Parts: sequence; C-alpha cells; structure tokens
Amino acid sequence: MRRAAGGIHKRCKGMLASQVRCPAGLQQRRGCGVAVPSKPGAATARISALPLPMLAPAMRQRSIKLAASAAGAASSGGADDKKDLPVPAGEAAAADAPVQYSADFIRRRLLVFIGIVIGYSSYYLTRNSLTYTAPVMVADASLHMDITQIGAMTSIFPIAYGMSKFVSGVLGAKFSPSVLLAGGLMATAAVNIAFGFGTSLAWFCFFWALNGTLQGVGGPCCARILTTWFASKERGTYWGMWNIAHNLGGFAAPLVAGGFAKAMGWKWGMWAPGIIGLVVGAFVLLVCRDKPEDIGYPPVEPTDKDKGKGKAEKPKADIWGSLLNSVLKNPFIWGMALTYFFIYVVRQGVTSWFVFYLIKEKGIEDAAQAAVRVSGLELGGLVGSLIAGRLSDALIRNSNGKGGNVGKRVTVVMWYTVGIAAALLSFQALPSAVPAAIQWFNVFMIGFFLYGPQMLIGLCGAELVGPDSVGASEGFLGWIAYLGAANAGIPLSIIVKEYGWNAYFSTLVGACAIALLLLSPMTKLRSYVQREAAKAERLAKGQ
Repeated sequence: MRRAAGGIHKRCKGMLASQVRCPAGLQQRRGCGVAVPSKPGAATARISALPLPMLAPAMRQRSIKLAASAAGAASSGGADDKKDLPVPAGEAAAADAPVQYSADFIRRRLLVFIGIVIGYSSYYLTRNSLTYTAPVMVADASLHMDITQIGAMTSIFPIAYGMSKFVSGVLGAKFSPSVLLAGGLMATAAVNIAFGFGTSLAWFCFFWALNGTLQGVGGPCCARILTTWFASKERGTYWGMWNIAHNLGGFAAPLVAGGFAKAMGWKWGMWAPGIIGLVVGAFVLLVCRDKPEDIGYPPVEPTDKDKGKGKAEKPKADIWGSLLNSVLKNPFIWGMALTYFFIYVVRQGVTSWFVFYLIKEKGIEDAAQAAVRVSGLELGGLVGSLIAGRLSDALIRNSNGKGGNVGKRVTVVMWYTVGIAAALLSFQALPSAVPAAIQWFNVFMIGFFLYGPQMLIGLCGAELVGPDSVGASEGFLGWIAYLGAANAGIPLSIIVKEYGWNAYFSTLVGACAIALLLLSPMTKLRSYVQREAAKAERLAKGQ
C-alpha cells in the first residue's frame, strides 16, 4: 500500500510540475490503474495557488486515498463471485438493450424448461387417463358401470379443477413453485394409482374429484417459473413452446392410458399414468429451480430488490392483500379474464360439438371418421401457439422500447381472434361433399388461431402483475376460463336443440366479437417491469 501510495504521489507531483490539472473530473489513466482527474475546476485553481511546501502533504493524503479506493475496488470486484448471466452489449447499455447469456446459464435454463414441459405434459396424462380408460371400465361386467356413472365422475372434475386452479394460484405464492409443481404431480399420480384399486362409484368419484383438486397446481407454478427465468423480449417464444405441453400430454394420454387399458385391463389404464407421473415428478424436483438467483445467477430482469438495495424494504402484502390489490382491483386483469371466458367458450364449444356437427349436418357416417377430420385441431394449436409467441416477441423487439409490451401481445391476440371467426365461418360454409383433407385443414386452422389467444392471454396476465402475484393472476384467469368452458356444455346444447347449428356458429362468432371488444382498450398496456422502470426514472429525475 505504501509503495502504491508513493508511486501515485510521484506521478501526481510530476503532473503538477508540468501544469497538468488534476482534481475535479476523474478518468482512467494508463499505467496508473486508478481514476485521476480529467477536467479543470475550482479545486484545480485552489491547489495550484497553494505554496509548494503545502502541496506535498496534501498530495500525499490524496494519493493514499486514491490507492485505498483502488484497493477497495479491486477487493470488492474480486469478492463478487456471482455467476455471470446477462451481459449488456456495452458498459452503459440501456435497460432495454439485448442481453447475452453465458453458455452455462443457457444449459441450466434449458434443463429447467425441459422439466416444466415434461412435468406439465404428465399432468395432462394423469388428467385424461379416465377418458381413455372409461370404455374398458364400462365393458367390465364386474364393475356394473354405465355411461351415466362415468358422466357423474367426469362432471365433478372440471368444478374441482377450476376452483383448485384459483386457490392454488393464490396460496401457492407463498410456496416454492418448483416444489409445488413436482409435489402436485406426484400427488395426482398417487391418486390415479389409488383410483385403480377401487370397485365402487363412491370410491371413483372421491378420488377423481381429488384428482381435479390437485391438477390446478400445475399451471400457475409453471407460469411463475417462466416469468423468472425468461426476460420479456423472449418470454412469448418460450411460453409458446411450453404451451405444447398441453398437446404432448393430450397426444400421450390415449397411447398410454388407452393402450394399457386395452392390453392389460382398466386398472393398468390408471396405474401406468400414475407410475409415469411419480417418476417425472421426481425428475422435476431434481432439475427445476424457482429462479436464477437460487443457484447463483443474477435475475434476467431488474427486480424491486435490485433497485432498492441500500433502501428500507417495503413490507410484503399478505396473500389476500396481494390478490386484492394486484389482481382483483386491476381492471385489465378483469378484462383479460372475461376475454379468456369467451375464448374458452369457443374452445370447448369446438372440441365438444364438432364431431356431432359433422355427423348430424355433414353426413359423416360414424364418430371415427368425424374424429379423423377434427384431429387437426391439436396439431394446429401447437403450431399456432408457437408462432403467436414468436410474433409477439418480434413486435416487442422491433418497438425499440416504445409502447407497452403487454399491448403488443394483445394486438397479436386480436389478430388471432379475427382468424378464429373467419375459420369458423369457413368451416360452416364448406359443402358436405368436400374432401376430408379440406375439412381437416380447416379444423387445423381453427386450432391454429384458437390456441394462440389461449396461450398469450395467460402470458399477458402474468406480465401485468408483479412476480409475487403471478400465481394469483394465473389462478384467477384459469378459474374464469373454466367457467367459460362449463358454459359451452349445457347452454350450447340447448342452443343447438332449440335453434339449430346456424345459431351454434353464430354464438361462437359472437363470442369472438365480444372478446375483440374487451381487448380493444388494452392495445397500449405496459408490463409490470415497464411500469416499475418508468416509476424509477421519474423518481431519479425528481431527485
């Protein structure tokens, strides 16, 4: 330290002797390694006016301070051993500049992403197991079951599931999402296994209602993990890719549950998905983490904690306070929820009634042929949700920080909703004699446009609120959405019975129109991160 101070002392004396001005603005000089003055000021004039005997002690003290600050900076830089995650393109990059990720972080994040995709796909596997096991149960004479009893079981499930999604989203904010995701999956897997040991209707109804209660844990947990591991400008793409878990699980359920039930009996139609769920749940628990900070990486986006370092932390609101202030008092969350309601009326109306429509109105001979023609719905949904996510991300990137990020995603939802209405009217207008391939492609396009809004509305709801309220927001949206799905059952059946299939299609198109009206005031909405950044900027200007 003394040698460093002496060296700086000699250099500063030489600079003063040659009338180089030192104190006011600081710049990094080669060979010195510490900051030295770059701009003249009043302090320079005062030092120059001092007698030479007084300069030496003053400069000695100055040099010691500079050396100490240099040593402190070096030690603090070396002490900060946090893993390097987002690296701005320049040292003074703007807040919205593109970030670069270390290879280590990308690998670790990919593992987390694979965990939540496979995990949520397995939720769908244990959710749909009864659908493909039920025909074998009815055929088993020892159970004395009929379709009415199967209907009683399946009617309990959506009621339990909708409520559970809301409650778990609210209460889950206080627990680890990765642990809840894995624990919920293993619990619903255990319920599937227990279901297979039953012989009475009461047993089956109890465990299937319990399964619905546990199923609601999955979605809100995945939403919380996605919002902490992926930044706004890339989140739509990854949210869309995660959304294919619905399609993967829906594709695997008939193969696993239906295949095992047919080959080894109905009990294995429930046991096989349960065993797979237990194994996948253990994998999710092993690989998933709540956020990058849990394993030593910085957050992908600035958080309130980062901005408020050195300041007194605000007390956190309790669970119900967070629900009330961030979700229920937010008019835009209500707008998203009501939009979700009508989108789910259309979605459930399509999946529940298209096979009947083809048989009754288009003259398709049996349910198997009709099912083939509507099989493109899930595939179209997979493609549509992926493109919707990437398209909304592209709009955000190309905006250069102008406008609201959520509003950009809402714009894509509106485009897609117009596409839903057009595809529905096209499907209605197709003549009965049209080739099956054309009908299949039309259904593919309905799925393409339908699943994009389903995915993006959930993402918009997550981005409108703070990190602590994401689960509550997703739970509330999911609850309202399933109320919409419930209204696509008996109400639509009455419409078809009393007024015919033209009224059915008019109802679905009308639901699209109402969704567009609800979305129209939200095309400039800013995300929570944007609002917090603007607030911090205003405070900085005020100071």
